[in-house]
Amino acid sequence: MSAAAGALAAVLAVDGGNSKTDVALIGQDGSVLAAVRGGPSNHQIIGVDQASAVLVGLVREAAGQAGLPAAGQVAAHTSACLAGADLPVEEADLSRLVQSFGWSPSNSVVNDTFAVLRAGLADDGPHWGIGVVCGAGINCVGVGPDGAVFRFLALGELSGDWGGGGEIGPQALWWAMRAEDGRGPETALRTAVPAHFGLQRVEDVVVGLHLGKIGYEERHRLVPVLFEVAEHGDQVARDVLARQAEEICLMAEVAARNLGLAGAGASAGAGASAEAGGAGGGPVPVVLGGSLMTARHPLLTGAIAERLSVSIPGAEIRIVDIPPVAGAALLGLDHVGAPATAAARLRECALAAW
Repeated sequence: MSAAAGALAAVLAVDGGNSKTDVALIGQDGSVLAAVRGGPSNHQIIGVDQASAVLVGLVREAAGQAGLPAAGQVAAHTSACLAGADLPVEEADLSRLVQSFGWSPSNSVVNDTFAVLRAGLADDGPHWGIGVVCGAGINCVGVGPDGAVFRFLALGELSGDWGGGGEIGPQALWWAMRAEDGRGPETALRTAVPAHFGLQRVEDVVVGLHLGKIGYEERHRLVPVLFEVAEHGDQVARDVLARQAEEICLMAEVAARNLGLAGAGASAGAGASAEAGGAGGGPVPVVLGGSLMTARHPLLTGAIAERLSVSIPGAEIRIVDIPPVAGAALLGLDHVGAPATAAARLRECALAAW
């Protein structure tokens, strides 16, 4: 797991998020030369200086692991998916920041939805389709066969978004509280939510949050509770998951419509076209990533598949099974012109490295 003496890695891949940052050095053949993990690197939360320190420290650690010099260039290209790169202007700003570190002659900084999309596409085929990320939040990007891109602002409630663990976790608490005080329908969340915190009543949880005895981030950890309650038939919990499925599908449908892909997999009589759907009006890849998707909860993924089979005829749903940093690495390998065999090896290595 080290580079040849004096040789740079082909790709420096970075996945910088709100809770953790992954950095990897990838060889021209797709081998993982180094893989390290550190704390959050979202400059919008911890500031540019601290985010830079995290990134620089991790790259230095990865370089040492790969047998490369701690200072100077370590790769031919840097492919970074960084939290806070929500708009093209932010991607450009962060690209300039990354370039200033001198890690490689070239770099690209994109939103992580592009990495998720790439991770769900064939390595030896055209790289177009629709990618939806549903983890802490929600986002979607579409790339057409002609390279056209459609994306959302994805700035949360401010830009009309709903969903992700940061949304449905608090929903579990919201409905539990309303059931306990009588404003809402009865739900098993009423007992499951306080039990998760080792408490007797939902009121105790709410007061704990209000007084700072329970961190607000703990609401995110109610997502598995919601899933479990829904699995046992609770209608309130199922309705929350149904709304999440609807939001995911709406984003995918809008992206498909704007890229002319909505009828790509339908028959010619239904308005399909070879140009819109790729070769012969074939399937439309819809790649799903993020923690809520990789959990593969049948209620959620089943509802998504059922709706998209009608709204995007020919939709081929794929759930990514490699980490986001591997998606960034795949984008980097594409940039340096590595063969499909390198991407295939990276996928194999990724399962062992992370």
